[in-house]
Amino acid sequence: MRLSGKTAFITGGNAGIGLATARLFVAEGAKVAITGRNAETLAAAKRQLGDGVLTFVTDVLDDAAMARAFTDTAAAFGPIHAVFANAGIAGRSVIGSTPRATFERIIATNLTGPFLTLQAALPYLADGASLILNGSVIATLGNAGQAAYAASKAGVRAMTRSLASDLAPRKIRVNVVVPGATDTGIWDASAPTPEARAQLEEVLGGSNPLGRMLQPEEIARAALFLASDDASGVNAAEIVVDLGLTGAPAGAAATRR
Repeated sequence: MRLSGKTAFITGGNAGIGLATARLFVAEGAKVAITGRNAETLAAAKRQLGDGVLTFVTDVLDDAAMARAFTDTAAAFGPIHAVFANAGIAGRSVIGSTPRATFERIIATNLTGPFLTLQAALPYLADGASLILNGSVIATLGNAGQAAYAASKAGVRAMTRSLASDLAPRKIRVNVVVPGATDTGIWDASAPTPEARAQLEEVLGGSNPLGRMLQPEEIARAALFLASDDASGVNAAEIVVDLGLTGAPAGAAATRR
């Protein structure tokens, strides 16, 4: 098991990519703590993951709550070997009609939140720990109506490199996993019906060479690699898991037609 004897902390571990990652980390032998803002979905996640998993109802922007979560995790499990700063939100920000509060909320959750998460973790990290941030292909694609989200994820890319330099004296690795369109609840608002979801999957699948959406488990496997000793030489890097969307866009069915 690739994480045997290690402790991992995952924000947004109550659903989607975070939950899939927590499930995989547990299966690979890690002691795992997860956070989420929704007590009900967090309790459901714990039932899936087992009683040995610690859960914390917290918002990543709540400094005191995050500090307590890391303190309690270290008290229960010892030094922390991997942190996946996964929690984030989607949201449109069309120029000309976006309230300041909307733009700032997206930036705060997706960019400030991961920084504060890793800062809160710092006193409890084992030397040589692995820190993983969750990025997005939206940082490079230039999608309309996504200025705030794109800026937040581009910031994550840049912040990863800077943090890798900051933490080099402790041999702590900092990397980012970059998902493409992944089949999670993040699409529920924009595709609330089965018909809308099927249309969404057709459009998004048609935009990449492999012709489908990603599953959360595929992102989780990239996070597992980064958390494990298999990635001991990987630092300040991006692992792009997007079915070829950004690397070979000409291979997409929509383009080939």
